[in-house]
Amino acid sequence: MRDQDRTVITMASDYQGEPEDFALVVPVPTVLEREQIHVTENAIIDHLDAYTAPRLVEYFDDDPCNMRIMMEMRADAVGVQSKNSAKALGVTIEAQYQVGEYDILILDAKQSEGLLTWLIQNDYKVPKKAKSVLKSYIKQDMKFFVARVNLDALESSGRQYLRPIQIAYESPRFMLPIRLGTINAQGDQDMFVFGLTRKGRIEPINYQTKKIPSNMEIPLYIKDEFTEFYQAMFDQQVKQHPDSVFLEYAWDMGWCDPCAADPLSAQELNELGVYWIKKPKKPSGPQTSVIRPMPPQNAHDVFVTRLHVRYNAETFPEDILFQVTEDRQNYQGRYILRHPYEGPIDCDTEYQANHRDALEQQAKQLASLTGWSIDEIRAKMPELNNQGEPEPLNWWQRLWSW
Repeated sequence: MRDQDRTVITMASDYQGEPEDFALVVPVPTVLEREQIHVTENAIIDHLDAYTAPRLVEYFDDDPCNMRIMMEMRADAVGVQSKNSAKALGVTIEAQYQVGEYDILILDAKQSEGLLTWLIQNDYKVPKKAKSVLKSYIKQDMKFFVARVNLDALESSGRQYLRPIQIAYESPRFMLPIRLGTINAQGDQDMFVFGLTRKGRIEPINYQTKKIPSNMEIPLYIKDEFTEFYQAMFDQQVKQHPDSVFLEYAWDMGWCDPCAADPLSAQELNELGVYWIKKPKKPSGPQTSVIRPMPPQNAHDVFVTRLHVRYNAETFPEDILFQVTEDRQNYQGRYILRHPYEGPIDCDTEYQANHRDALEQQAKQLASLTGWSIDEIRAKMPELNNQGEPEPLNWWQRLWSW
């Protein structure tokens, strides 16, 4: 969440490994008090992800002899060492807290060598090549938010997963420090950034923003292979623009078209840092069930941006600097499945010939988006292959076909 100089960052990591091996080191612009740190539930992130995710829509052709009517429907798509030893290394423990299942430290450091030594001495798995990255943050006078799992607290909670960590602070800097995360990474990392603002969408100012391809017709069989399709398409986009941030969704939270999931509630938005939204009044009188809940009160004052970035130390050598724009133009990654009319056609029409041409165009478009073999795509499209016996060719039509 970003509003003026106020920022709330919710960090959800796809961590694989033992809980005792998990640690998080994040540069922050100020010393955080205990009340500025929070843990939330994964379900809220999952809901926001589902609400903004690229989606499929389905159109159904009507009888070509009548006026065409299209129907759109949703498709599924921290053991702390003594302060004295830290001080000797030029590291100051500004604050320490326990928040949920995490032990939190806020560190200040005078030089990167001392901070690196302190982290290694305290069993943080930070490679020595992190020294230059740490040095750049120290030069910017940034503090270090350090989190480690408290195993006793995790066990007593009964949870089998680590919850997202949240921090809230005020600073004119609107940035996402990603360079430390490239050091221990095994190759590329994928990151989704969800921005919640009052004005409009967020965008990086030191990297290009590219809109993900959208509003294209693709073959019907992709309904069962949407995940594979989208991953392949995103791979192609990254190959073409390796140092870009991709826009997947930008929309006013007050409505959606189509809705891939219910809008977030006022309580969920508040949990993610939207402090300006009013608490909804409890309804009075008898209640009736509804198919889809009403949008949260004042949700039109919340604009959501979904960005997707694949990065490594070479393609993204700098932290991502953001700005909040006044651009409220709606955008979403959206892909179209068109079902043909299957009833009897009692008029003179070129519908069937045009439909075959459309299928061929869908196949070529899918091949272009994903890099998949056009022959393999055609083989999965029975409606393109099962067109009956072809008309026999005249001898001159066979002449130059070798």
